[in-house]
Amino acid sequence: QVQLVESGGGLVQAGGSLRLSCVASGNIVRIGNMGWYRQAQGKQREMVATISSGASTNYADSVKGRFTISRDDAKNTAYLQMKSLNTEDTAIYYCNMGVKRTLWGSFTDYWGQGTQVTVSS
Repeated sequence: QVQLVESGGGLVQAGGSLRLSCVASGNIVRIGNMGWYRQAQGKQREMVATISSGASTNYADSVKGRFTISRDDAKNTAYLQMKSLNTEDTAIYYCNMGVKRTLWGSFTDYWGQGTQVTVSS
């Protein structure tokens, strides 16, 4: 089994910064894409940022220039550095990883439990 655990969420004032981390553990041979998604109250879950195994990144337009996604494959960890936060960034942030559990197996998507980010005005 594979588990993803997010941390780093919390309450921050508008204009502030937070850094989210997501650590994967369990039976892991290789991790492919990593990503951060968020879901605000009453809204659908949306992609925030993704990073491929080759470190290619993709960002939602709303966070470009403010958020940075990175990864540390030695630690099976994804990061999301968030700067210049505003109230519209308030949401539960979820980590997603594509994990290969066997050498010849396919990648399977796993999700973390989410971490709350609240930005006050």
